[in-house]
Amino acid sequence: MTIVQFEHRDGILDLGWGHPLPSLLPAGAWAAATEEALRTYGWKALTYGHEPGPAPLREWIAAHVGDATPEQTFVTAGTSHGLALVTQLLTSPGDVVLVDSPTYHYAYKIFTDLHVRLIAVRAGDPDEVARAAREHDAAFLYLVPTFGNPTGRSLPGEQRRRLAASGLTIVEDDTYRELFYDRPASPALWSSGERIIRLGTFSKTVAPGLRLGWINAGPSTVIELARLGAVHSGGGVNHTTAMTMAVFGGSGAYGKHVLTLRQRYRAQRDALIPAADDRPDGGWFWWKELPDGIDAESLLPVAERYGVSFVPGTAFFLDGQSGHDRVRLSFSHLPPADLREAARRLDVAIRSVLGQ
Repeated sequence: MTIVQFEHRDGILDLGWGHPLPSLLPAGAWAAATEEALRTYGWKALTYGHEPGPAPLREWIAAHVGDATPEQTFVTAGTSHGLALVTQLLTSPGDVVLVDSPTYHYAYKIFTDLHVRLIAVRAGDPDEVARAAREHDAAFLYLVPTFGNPTGRSLPGEQRRRLAASGLTIVEDDTYRELFYDRPASPALWSSGERIIRLGTFSKTVAPGLRLGWINAGPSTVIELARLGAVHSGGGVNHTTAMTMAVFGGSGAYGKHVLTLRQRYRAQRDALIPAADDRPDGGWFWWKELPDGIDAESLLPVAERYGVSFVPGTAFFLDGQSGHDRVRLSFSHLPPADLREAARRLDVAIRSVLGQ
C-alpha cells in the first residue's frame, strides 16, 4: 500500500530527497498537542476556521518570528501553497516572474501552472535583477535567500540590503531559516523592505505531512488573500492542524524539538561533508562541485550502479543546461552511518568515471 512520497530502492542510498529523517518526526509530541487542542478548544478546533487563520496560531507565529504582527500573518497549507496563492494574487497569465538561478526546482511547476513567464536572474547581482525587472516589467522576484535550495548558501548582507531597497516586489521563501548549525541566519529580507512577502513553513521544523505554513505580508495583502475564492468558500486553510500547531508552539514543545533538529542535522551534515569549508551553515543540502570533465547527468547512472543517487545540478536551472558540473546532495533523510557510506560510494563512482 502506497502511503508516503518517498520510494525506497533496494541497494540505493538516495541523497536526492529533501525529506526529514523519519525518526525525527515528533509523532508522540504531536499526538499530545492534538489531544490538548481538542480539550482546550473543543468544537472550535474542528469547524470552519477564520479565513486568515486562527488567532492563536497567528499570534504565536508573530511572536515567534519577532518581526511581524498577527495582522501581517496569513496561514497556508505550506510554502508551496503560499507561493501559489501569492502568484495568483500578484499576476495574470503572461506576466513575468523573475526567479533566482539556481533555485528550488519544484517552484517552476507552481509558476507555470498559473501561466506566468519565467526569467532567470542571479539574485546575488542586484543590478542584473533591476535591469531584468525593468526590461520585462516583472511582477516579482522569487528567491530562497537563506540556506537556499539547492546551494545551501545564504545571500550576503549587502546584496540583501540592495534588493530590499530596490522597490521590486520580492517573494522570499524562508523555509530553512531555523535550521542553522554554526551561527544564526541573517535577518530576513522581509524585515527590511516594504514590498517583500515572506513564505514560512513548519514542513522542515515539525513535519511535512502537516501541510502547514504561513505568509507574512502587509495587512491589505492578508485581507486580499482571505478574499480569494477557495479561502472565502472553505474558511481558514488547514484549520484543525493550525489549532494543534498553536498548542505545540505555545507549550514550548516546538522550541525543544527545533533544538534537537539542529543537533541531529548538524551531525548528519558533518557525516556527509568531510571538509569543514564545504559545509553549509544551515538547511538540508550540499551543492557539490564535480571534478573537471564529469557531467552530473552522465554520472547519475554510474553512481546508482554503485548504490548512491542524487539530483543533477541541471534540475535547478531554468534552461536545464547550466549546473552540469554540480550535484545536489541532501543530508536530511539518512542517519550518519548511511551518509558516510553514501559519500564513499559517490567518491568511488566519480573515480571510476575519471579512470582512477
